[in-house]
Amino acid sequence: MEDDVNAKGQKKPEEFKRPAIKTFVLLLLLSCVVTIGISFLVWWVPYVGLANIQPNLPWILASVLACVVLYVIGGALTLLLTVITGKNFFFSKRMRGMVIKVLFPILVVLGRCIGIKKEDVWRSFIAVNNKLVRAEAKKVSPERLLVLLPHCLQNHNCKFRITGNIENCRKCGKCKIKDLLELSHRYGVPMAVATGGTLARKIVKETRPEVIIGVACERDLTSGIQDTYPIPAFGILNIRPFGPCYDTDVDVEMLEEAIRHFLKPETLTSDNASAHKQVV
Repeated sequence: MEDDVNAKGQKKPEEFKRPAIKTFVLLLLLSCVVTIGISFLVWWVPYVGLANIQPNLPWILASVLACVVLYVIGGALTLLLTVITGKNFFFSKRMRGMVIKVLFPILVVLGRCIGIKKEDVWRSFIAVNNKLVRAEAKKVSPERLLVLLPHCLQNHNCKFRITGNIENCRKCGKCKIKDLLELSHRYGVPMAVATGGTLARKIVKETRPEVIIGVACERDLTSGIQDTYPIPAFGILNIRPFGPCYDTDVDVEMLEEAIRHFLKPETLTSDNASAHKQVV
């Protein structure tokens, strides 16, 4: 797994730290134990009654339940291999769907039962989703990559509305929108600012991207990843020095790294390559 600091000795954002991955692994292993326990009870409780009906019925039921347990454990191991190695194992898209639609709601309940905060589970989910997206998502041309930003990145005193059209930014430098707009121009990647999930879904529907990079808080990223499936959505947590939804920040270097990762190599010109070297 990745270390908690990058090559420059700087701390990595929360979604890439080991505790986030460890939380997911803990809950995943716990879900396997719960599955085994429930399967045993389902087999054991009616054992006496089934044996009276037909002596072989308990063992038939045991075989069926064993297949279920092996399927869950096999899926968990495959998922762990993908998360640990970062490589595409078997059906990553289907696996990502299982994590998003089935496993994540179960892990939230299990986390609540053992006292893990929902924010920690959300961060864990985002970290694992990012691993799966990196392993699965193909390289795309700039126009097929969409960067979605929250409106709270804009300075609260700014009079120029950038929701729906980030080009309205006057590049005063009081917030990171100026830097993000420069990234959009440098790589030719569409970038949009949304005020919430409804507008974000509308933007995705209109632009029809093949890959999405989203910047938001844990809750909004989690719901966004679920809403946009099966489109691969890579999540980057925003920085909240003044609390949620107010003059938030983002790691521009990390966002640029994500953009470069998902773009086709031939679209990375010498100009943006040299510009990237200056910030890395």
